[in-house]
Amino acid sequence: MDAGLLILRLVVGLLIAGHGVQKVSFRLGGNGLAGGTEEFRHDGFRGGRLTALIAGASQLGSGLFLAAGLLTPLAAMAAMGVMTVAGTVKWPKGLWVQNDGYEYPLVLVVVSAALALTGPGRWSVDHALGVTPWPVWVAVPATVVGPVSALLVRAVLHRPAAEREGTRYAQAAE
Repeated sequence: MDAGLLILRLVVGLLIAGHGVQKVSFRLGGNGLAGGTEEFRHDGFRGGRLTALIAGASQLGSGLFLAAGLLTPLAAMAAMGVMTVAGTVKWPKGLWVQNDGYEYPLVLVVVSAALALTGPGRWSVDHALGVTPWPVWVAVPATVVGPVSALLVRAVLHRPAAEREGTRYAQAAE
């Protein structure tokens, strides 16, 4: 079981971290912070550069912490948060990834939740520090707070289409 959890943590954690690197740099096929900023603007989010920087840092940090099995419920909470936001962007396109749907973010959210609830296993920093198993009163709220906080972030930072169109026309007129 520990070997399986290690493989799962490494693959999912490093993929989430890599996604964050892409948001803020030219590494791993990213378009730099300017590209990440434009991606968020295109998706209708306020905040531009700061939003891209926070999202990228959250993905990078949560992914690395998940991969290491360090503060696993909190890392999973952050990963679930950023990937829930990604899922809301892709929601209108349906489930399947071949249509740019939310399938991939959903898988990352579910795997992160499973890691929060099962724990990182023996081959983890949490185990080496003696903080495993995480109590249910930590793990369960983490699986709820991550996605709920993401939906709140979406509600606060996302601009309605009409507002985005007005901004686009104003920028084109300048």
